[in-house]
Amino acid sequence: MMGVKLGGLYVISDTGFSIGRGHEEVVLAAIRGGAGVVQLREKALSLKDIYPVALRLRDITRDAGVVFIVNDSVELAMAVEADGVHLGQGDMPVGIARKLLGEGRLIGISTHSLEEALTAEADGADYIGFGPIYKTSTKDSGTPKGPEGLRAIREKINIPIVAIGGIDAENASAVIQAGADAVAVISAVTAVEDITAAAKNIAGQFVKGGRSYV
Repeated sequence: MMGVKLGGLYVISDTGFSIGRGHEEVVLAAIRGGAGVVQLREKALSLKDIYPVALRLRDITRDAGVVFIVNDSVELAMAVEADGVHLGQGDMPVGIARKLLGEGRLIGISTHSLEEALTAEADGADYIGFGPIYKTSTKDSGTPKGPEGLRAIREKINIPIVAIGGIDAENASAVIQAGADAVAVISAVTAVEDITAAAKNIAGQFVKGGRSYV
């Protein structure tokens, strides 16, 4: 999908890590800090209950010119006219998701190996999530790959790569230098007191590297 620019700081809002704050508060603060992409991830609520939240985030991100991605649910992404959906290895196949979403929306796939990355690209994914880059407590996705693992993927993959897993302001620069188009964060931004400042610290690494998506 060519119409949406994907890159920079990619913040995943998940109330399981936001120390009591709701999605709207987290997303507004992250956008103020320079997030260029926001993903809504909510495992605890039904589609009925998460729908009004997603609709509100769609309005916020649209007004801010920020890309809005829904985790897992093609149905929810369609219902709120999100910019795209992010799928896991066990979710709906890319081809079926594309038939439902059409060509106008992004489809991202979580990958943890070169084989999965190559398959995602061949299947028509618009971007891949790759990780974990570093050790993380937010999701059990296997052994950390490190910047060197990301660099090896970058050499083989032509679509954008969103690096994820244990990334923060201290190590984001190394991840960007290894070839990440975006860095996805959860706890490094949403689980701290000052979300906006944390987002600025990481988004600023792209500016220092000569790539600004803000």
